[in-house]
Amino acid sequence: MTDCITALEYEGGIIAIDSGMVRPQMAACYLLETDSAVAIIEAGNNDSTERIIKVLKSRGRDVAEVSHVIVTHVHLDHTGGAGKLMQELPNASLLVHPRGARHVIDPSRLEASARAVYGDEPFDEMYGSLIPVPEDRVVVVEEGGSTQVGKRQLSFIDSPGHARHHFCVWDEQTRGWFSGDTFGISYRELDTANGPFIFPTTTPIQFDPPALIASIQRMMESRPENIYLTHFGRVRDVDRLSQEMIDSVGEFAELGERHDGDENRTENIQSEMMDWLISRGRTHGVTLPDDDLRAVFAGDVLLNTQGIEFWLDHGRG
Repeated sequence: MTDCITALEYEGGIIAIDSGMVRPQMAACYLLETDSAVAIIEAGNNDSTERIIKVLKSRGRDVAEVSHVIVTHVHLDHTGGAGKLMQELPNASLLVHPRGARHVIDPSRLEASARAVYGDEPFDEMYGSLIPVPEDRVVVVEEGGSTQVGKRQLSFIDSPGHARHHFCVWDEQTRGWFSGDTFGISYRELDTANGPFIFPTTTPIQFDPPALIASIQRMMESRPENIYLTHFGRVRDVDRLSQEMIDSVGEFAELGERHDGDENRTENIQSEMMDWLISRGRTHGVTLPDDDLRAVFAGDVLLNTQGIEFWLDHGRG
């Protein structure tokens, strides 16, 4: 592990830590600091644990002060390292969506399905073996639930659309949402004078465009000033970004339906999505060379195509 870890500090005691996954500033874990306790939001993968602990200690905090680890959903870039992280935090509870709790208590089924998709060697390189979290340390948070980190209250809403096991976390002190993947992706290398560039992220088996749009609209009812994205970091200008997200989710659905009968449906969706992202990036003022821009988008194009195709085949009512 490199000694240099990107950690972005925001007002209100919030620090985004580069989890170290895939490439720099692809995925974040967050520290939320109060006078008497600390919460960690998102756990990254097993290798992220050392990074999180190192930043925590650099802030002058002790592992015993961490009262909560919160995972917005159980996709492995968010929760793959939860078991290992909890082993380092003697006083922490793991907060998880009701649909995700069984997968952190017994991650064997989740690991087996991921290994079947990625293969053993790539899975081991990215995640290692998933470590169970003892059931008595897991707290299920229902719709409308809340918790106290020190004297700071966090509230939770069910936010399906990206996944059915997803919640978002509201921090009243900074009027901000920890959005997981519900509010999409905004990589910092795509920022321009026009502000952040944003686009949706789907999932291979639970993408639901109407539900995702409804979740975004519900988040906006709180009139947030900040969104803390897992991919990557804080964004503001939330009125513009929320409308771009809603429009883009609709465009994803239309893109899939246009190619639903194609012989080469997967390739056609991937090609058109890549062209759409690059065109939007250029309109936004992104100046990265084409090859670099394609490299930034490549992994998300593959995942988003899988999500759209599963929705075409299984998800439409």
